[in-house]
Amino acid sequence: MTRYIALLRGINISGKNKISMPELKTALTENGFADIKTYLNSGNVIFSDDEMDVVKLAERLRIIISENFQLEIPVFVISQDELKGLLSKAPSWWGSDSKDIYDNLIFAIAPYSIETVAEKIGEPTIELEKVELCGNAAFWSFDRKRYAKANWWKKTAAPGIGEMITIRTANTLRKLVEM
Repeated sequence: MTRYIALLRGINISGKNKISMPELKTALTENGFADIKTYLNSGNVIFSDDEMDVVKLAERLRIIISENFQLEIPVFVISQDELKGLLSKAPSWWGSDSKDIYDNLIFAIAPYSIETVAEKIGEPTIELEKVELCGNAAFWSFDRKRYAKANWWKKTAAPGIGEMITIRTANTLRKLVEM
C-alpha cells in the first residue's frame, strides 16, 4: 500500500463547508481506505491505499464526501513520497523561519495545471512575493505585513482561479510528510 495525502479545498472556513474530521475518517474507513489520520480541521487527510492513480483517488474521495456530507469539495491527492520529493526541491527563499514572510505551496487540482493557474494570475509583485513553479505546484512566499498589495494574494481566491487550486503552508506540509 502507498501512503497518500489528500488536501480538501475550502472546508471548515468561517462556518462554511463543515466536515467533521472524525466523521470523515469513519466514512473513509467504511470505503476501504486504511491507516487514516487527519491533521488540523482544514481538510488534510493521510491514508494508505492500493490505487496508483492520484486523479482516481481524488475522485473517489470527492464522491465519498458528496455522498456523506452533501458537499461538492475539490480534492487534491499526492503520494507522501512525491510530496517529500517536491519539498526537497523548494527554492532557498521558501520555508524559512522568518516571521516576516509567509510561505505556501499552491497545488493545481486536476484537470488544471499550475502553468494555467500562473498564467491567469500573472506576475508576482516584485519585492512583496516570490513564486517558483515545480511540477504541478508553485512555491509562493509573500511579505506578511504588505500581503494585501501582492498580486498573487489578491487573485488566488478569485473566481475562475480559486476553484483550480488548494494551498497549504510550509509548516503544515512538513508535518504531513512526517505523519
